Amino acid sequence: MTLTETTRKLKIPGSGAVSGFDEAAVTLLRQVSKEDHTSFYTTMESSEQGLSKAEVTNKKGKFGLNEIQHEKAPAWYVQLFQAFLNPFIAVLIILAGVSFVMDVLMAAPGEGDYKTVIVVSVMVMLSSLLRFWQEYTSNRAAEELKSMVKTTAAVLRQGKGKFEINIIDLVPGDIVFLSAGDMIPADCRIIQSKDLFISQAMLTGESLPVEKRELAIPDADKKSPLELENICFMGTNVVSGTAHAIVVTTGNLTYFGTIGKAITGKRNETSFDKGVNKVSWLLIRFMLVMVPLVFLINGLTKHNWFEALMFAISVAVGLTPEMLPMIVTANLAKGAKSMSKRKVIVKRLNAIQNIGAMDILCTDKTGTLTMDKIVLERHLNVFGDEDDEVMKWAYLNSFHQTGLKNLLDVAVLEHAEIHSCVNADESFTKIDEIPFDFQRRRMSVILEEKNGKHLLICKGAVEEMLDLCSHAFDPGEDK
Repeated sequence: MTLTETTRKLKIPGSGAVSGFDEAAVTLLRQVSKEDHTSFYTTMESSEQGLSKAEVTNKKGKFGLNEIQHEKAPAWYVQLFQAFLNPFIAVLIILAGVSFVMDVLMAAPGEGDYKTVIVVSVMVMLSSLLRFWQEYTSNRAAEELKSMVKTTAAVLRQGKGKFEINIIDLVPGDIVFLSAGDMIPADCRIIQSKDLFISQAMLTGESLPVEKRELAIPDADKKSPLELENICFMGTNVVSGTAHAIVVTTGNLTYFGTIGKAITGKRNETSFDKGVNKVSWLLIRFMLVMVPLVFLINGLTKHNWFEALMFAISVAVGLTPEMLPMIVTANLAKGAKSMSKRKVIVKRLNAIQNIGAMDILCTDKTGTLTMDKIVLERHLNVFGDEDDEVMKWAYLNSFHQTGLKNLLDVAVLEHAEIHSCVNADESFTKIDEIPFDFQRRRMSVILEEKNGKHLLICKGAVEEMLDLCSHAFDPGEDK
């Protein structure tokens, strides 16, 4: 079965909703998992040189963009309407309407007293418009921030070779390159790998990374898709190693896409929402009891039912704290304003109360609260002395590493003057590389010097490296 034949069974996001993990998508994953290199290229209607521009355009028309369904801010008029959807606001609007009708019925032409209607209407408008404007501007700011963040993937295509593109432009059949630190851009079948370890914690909850290989799995039909060792799933990330892979499914047809669709919907009520609604319904129930009771008692005792009705309405207005929505919204908006000065965007005003009720807030600070940068100031040997040999070996290791270069590697490579001193290109030829993994806990490169000798340079945590060493190098002698 080729990709075209499978497409007829797939529930493409553009043509209908995806319900659960599409069975046709599972079948396709299992099929390419069983096949060897020549077969799955045919199945995915691709080649070792990647897709052509025409093929990419055709597949993009069939499968759409490679993006997950997620909650988007509604249109401004929907947000404006939702700002008025509040039980308490509804009570005020009903009272204002009844008061307006009674004023019209009682007053002589041109002599109506609409003070109650005006006050209540102003309170409702100010409260709702303030809430709308705060949430509307917050949603716009959040959308602008999202548009600034783009995730790319290294892809191979005919006529262009290897280059970086936005992951939303990937289509089934694309060949992607993976290395340590990369996020898997779609559900993929591995073509070639070297010491590849993938963290699937986002999908399975397992903390330990899983090793992935390119070998075909003959009994793939008997296994869960997550158990297939040659399949990588969108949203997981490469812990160590490198690989080439072919994209099988994209967007909402991926396993991660089905999870995203399941959790997209109406947000749960916060404790503040529940509290406000509880107070609103308490007032409504109280009025439903008091207003008819006052109306009947007053009517039976004074025998003037019109005046009894007016008095009952006055009681209802008096029971309702018209200023409450305005006061609550103004206070929440003030909190949102204060947080915006500290570069925090609050998309829902009611979330302010939840933030204020926190006892402990945990956050990951790396790269967010810091500058996400390391500066190399000193390079010391085991004796605590500055040693140029240490800098030389560190530079050679970082320079010849092909996997993810972490912040320490970047700091080392910024010393470009070392490159010419050690002749990193001419004096040393890279033989092999052993990526970091959780068993060895170190990363190694093997270099060949001009005299033919091989040199192994390892790096890792200090305690890990010291446990492996029996000697320390000192200029002039071994100790």
